[in-house]
Amino acid sequence: MISHIYSTTIIVADQDAALDFYVNTLGFEKTMDNQMGPDMRFITVAPPGATTQLVLGVAGWFGEENGSRQNTGISLVTPDIDATYATLTERGVRFKEPITTMPWGAKATWFFDPDGNEFFLAEG
Repeated sequence: MISHIYSTTIIVADQDAALDFYVNTLGFEKTMDNQMGPDMRFITVAPPGATTQLVLGVAGWFGEENGSRQNTGISLVTPDIDATYATLTERGVRFKEPITTMPWGAKATWFFDPDGNEFFLAEG
């Protein structure tokens, strides 16, 4: 039976720039960086201690010239959303809107990576 989700992929324009953002701005760890031939580099990142990884893919992997940037459907959790929001705002992260209380009572917001990929951030 399936035991866990290994990874999900987002499309980025520049893998090095994306790696810098996820590691140095969001505080993720680089979990894999492998050259897979002359035109493919497989890079993954994850929050410290997480088992599910985020693959920093390029549009060409999917036969596209430019990847469409959109809501990724990926939810991230922080124990203190107010502090995380303040820190990431200071680091230049663009948020869709200020922190709000969701209908189920949790505080949350959305933010974008430099490529326009949108993530949901909730306190939990």
